[in-house]
Amino acid sequence: MQPPSTVTPEAPAVVGDPLLTQEWLDLTFIHWAVDPDVVAPLLPAGTVPDTHEGVTYVGLVAFRMHRVGWLRLPGIRYLGSFPETNVRLYSVDAQGRRGVVFRSMDASRLIPVVMGRVGFRLPYLWSRMSVRTEGDIVEYASSRRWPGPRGAHSRITVARGERIEEPTELEHFLTARWGMHNAFFGGAAYLPNDHPRWPLYRAELLTCEEDLLASAGLPTPREAPVSVLYSPGVPVRLGRPSLTSASADPTTVPHPRPRPQL
Repeated sequence: MQPPSTVTPEAPAVVGDPLLTQEWLDLTFIHWAVDPDVVAPLLPAGTVPDTHEGVTYVGLVAFRMHRVGWLRLPGIRYLGSFPETNVRLYSVDAQGRRGVVFRSMDASRLIPVVMGRVGFRLPYLWSRMSVRTEGDIVEYASSRRWPGPRGAHSRITVARGERIEEPTELEHFLTARWGMHNAFFGGAAYLPNDHPRWPLYRAELLTCEEDLLASAGLPTPREAPVSVLYSPGVPVRLGRPSLTSASADPTTVPHPRPRPQL
C-alpha cells in the first residue's frame, strides 16, 4: 500500500474531461473527532480511515447544490439545484488517494436522488429541505421522506465569522478532499474532483439538532464539534470513476488510539 498523498489546498490534478459539473454553495462543515476503529467497518473494501495526528473525523456538511450538468452541458436550473446535507467519513486507498466516503446524502429533488442511487450507488435520500440566509446567519433544515429511516432530520444554524487567511493543517485536511470512495462490486471506486481553493470562514454553531449521524450507523455526538467552518462555495468538476487496484490492509496504516470525542 502506498503512503497517503500530501494534503494540498489546491487540486493535485485537473479534471480535463468532466463527467459532471456543478457548484457547491453556502456550505457549513461541522466535524467531530472519532477513533479510526469506530468507522473502519463502515468504509468500502479497499479503503481505511484517513487520519490526522492519529484521529479521523465524522463530517456533517450542509449546502446548496447548484446547476448540476452532465459532461460539458450547461447545468440544469431546477433539477440540478437543491439543498443537500451529507454525513461523511475520511478514507485513503491502496494507491494513497485520500477521499471521502458518504454515509448518507439527503437531497430535496427526487429525480437526482434516484439517479444517484441507481447510477452511482450513492446513499442519496429524498428529504424535505431548506436553506435560508439572513445577513451572516445561515439556517439549514431537513426531514427525510424516502427510503428511510423516515423522519431522520437535521436543523443547523450558524453565524458566519471572519475570513480565514491561512487555514490550519486540520482545516485543510477536512476540506481539501479531491475525490470520493464508494462501494463498487465488492471493492471501491474512486471519483476525482477539482475546484478552486476553498474560501473558508470561521463559523459559530448556534443550533445543531440532528439524528442523521445515528441514522448513518455512527455514535451520537456527546461533545461539541472540534471544527465549524463556512464557505460561500466553489464551482466543481467531477471526473470519471476508477477502481482501486488492491485492497488496503488496515494493519499497514498505523495510528495511535486517540481519546474518543464522538
